[in-house]
Amino acid sequence: MKPLFVLLIVYVALLAFGSHSTFDKGNVFAGNIAMSVMLLFTAIGHFKFKTSMAAMIPLFIPKKVEIVILTGVIELLFALGLALEDTRYYTGIALIVFLLIILPANIYAAKHKINYENLYKAGPGLKYLWFRIPFQLFLMAWVWYFSVR
Repeated sequence: MKPLFVLLIVYVALLAFGSHSTFDKGNVFAGNIAMSVMLLFTAIGHFKFKTSMAAMIPLFIPKKVEIVILTGVIELLFALGLALEDTRYYTGIALIVFLLIILPANIYAAKHKINYENLYKAGPGLKYLWFRIPFQLFLMAWVWYFSVR
């Protein structure tokens, strides 16, 4: 839920600020910068909660903490790629694929009630998917609209 708030608040703030200044770079700029800020926000979680997030990865996959750190770095690169107009299109395509690839980890975490911020507390369980799956689709649509189309 926090990433959604970050995305929407930054987007609205950029549009509001831009309309009252010479800074206005438009809707596409605001959409991409908002997604970049959200990716920076989520990437921080990959470093701060790396052990708990590693539990989201199915047991048969080795090097879980390393994967979490790597995906955090990838999110940082996506944030940069969306912020740069020359790389936005291909970054958008890669980000949509990435969002599809990580969806099973979110399903696994929900199924096993994993709390990605604290391993010692139970996560919300399967009811979390009622938010997470539509949110993941929303993010893919957002990237498609602002970066790829």
